[in-house]
Amino acid sequence: MEFKSDTDTEVLVQLVEYIMVKKNLPLVEAVQVALHQVIGAYAIAIIDKRDPRQIIAARKQSPLVVGIGKDEFFLGSDASPIIDYTDKVVYLEDGNIAVIRLDEGLKVISILGKEQELKVKTVDIDLGQIEKGGYEHFMLKEIFEQPECLMNCMRGRINVEGNHVTLSAMIDYRQQLLGAKRIVIVACGTSWHAGLIAGQLFESLCRIPCEVEYASEFRYRNPVVTKDDVVIAISQSGETADTLAAIQLAKEQGAFIFGICNAIGSSIPRATNTGTYIHVGPEIGVASTKAFTGQVTVLSMLALCLAAERKTISEDLYKQMVKELTQIPDKMEQALKTNEQIEHLAPIFTYAKNCLYLGRGYNYPLALEGALKLKEISYIHAEGYPAAEMKHGPIALIDSEMPVFVIATRDRLYEKVISNIQEVRARGGRVTALVTEGDTQIQKFADHVITLPDTPECFQPLIASIPLQLLAYHIAVCKGKDVDRPRNLAKSVTVE
Repeated sequence: MEFKSDTDTEVLVQLVEYIMVKKNLPLVEAVQVALHQVIGAYAIAIIDKRDPRQIIAARKQSPLVVGIGKDEFFLGSDASPIIDYTDKVVYLEDGNIAVIRLDEGLKVISILGKEQELKVKTVDIDLGQIEKGGYEHFMLKEIFEQPECLMNCMRGRINVEGNHVTLSAMIDYRQQLLGAKRIVIVACGTSWHAGLIAGQLFESLCRIPCEVEYASEFRYRNPVVTKDDVVIAISQSGETADTLAAIQLAKEQGAFIFGICNAIGSSIPRATNTGTYIHVGPEIGVASTKAFTGQVTVLSMLALCLAAERKTISEDLYKQMVKELTQIPDKMEQALKTNEQIEHLAPIFTYAKNCLYLGRGYNYPLALEGALKLKEISYIHAEGYPAAEMKHGPIALIDSEMPVFVIATRDRLYEKVISNIQEVRARGGRVTALVTEGDTQIQKFADHVITLPDTPECFQPLIASIPLQLLAYHIAVCKGKDVDRPRNLAKSVTVE
């Protein structure tokens, strides 16, 4: 064998070729033997140039979808790029092999060679959802889609009167969910930030202890998990490798697993006991926007359902909060009107090497999310911090060259946040504040003010996320960055 690269992919190809020659086996059997010997995750497609009418595809811990057209087949990591050609797909199960021949069609076998049932799914994706629709970038389109997306997310789950939430999981698995002694949320990246918001909701509304874990740390931490725990796994793609591994660990220890994701038919829905789709449509931009608000919305509905069933909030408060949730799409439309103001502000911040995002309570996770968005697409270093912790270190960094973005919407911690803003200004910091409409106090201290509609504090992240997403977007555009495909990042992190 002569190797032409240092990639593990070539090692596998060389191994298959070696087995074919040494044991005189056909391609599919050589692939089976080879896959018994390799360790790690893979999604592969192999073709032998001596028999180009056949493709062998296999997966383990990485997504793989087979599209079935008329006398043609397609392979992809999800259905989005395939939908332009066919809406019929097969989601390959872990450890299975697809044998595709143009003259015989598709069959699926296990790694041991046992033929598997062919489960063909019809994908319901509107082609318009995966086109830019006149927007310069997918990210901007997806930011502006959020009001409609959240209406889709709530449709059929909140009644027409807007005062009651029904989730099928709460009906089918009522005992397991109500019996939770503890909730553990596992997620990565933006989904982890959504989980941090949800953690506060579950504790505040449902009075259930909640821990929010990075899936990548949870899976290696030898965590204490019991049969009385409900583990909520959050992932936009439903294919995040670390989250899938965390699910497996929790299942082995007897926990009840609830999945929240966007991609129908993906691995996480198949690996969990039950769950809820966020139904926000395909998200093409790498930097997650509508998936984040969709996740927070679904988690809010789940928290309200649990709180009502556990009677940890009054019926009047429950109905009031459900009503407030139904008004979020309209308030998002108002928040989107800040786009022009933010587009004009954006060039001011293109010089920055570092930025600080501050928030408290429900808005602290949003500060983390705002900083992440800026890092992902503009490549400016940014850090999200609890505003009260600023004086425990980060305040030393503040000067006139470091922009500070403060989520200062009116809530129970409003006066505390004003104090934090004054501390920044006293050290020469330049403050851009997100405030509630009618606020005149913070305007005295901030260099720039972005006004948002009044919203209950537990739902403020849904509204305040809009200007933070727009801010990251316009700064990145001003810097000439590839907003939809930032360097070194992938939409779905399917490997460790």
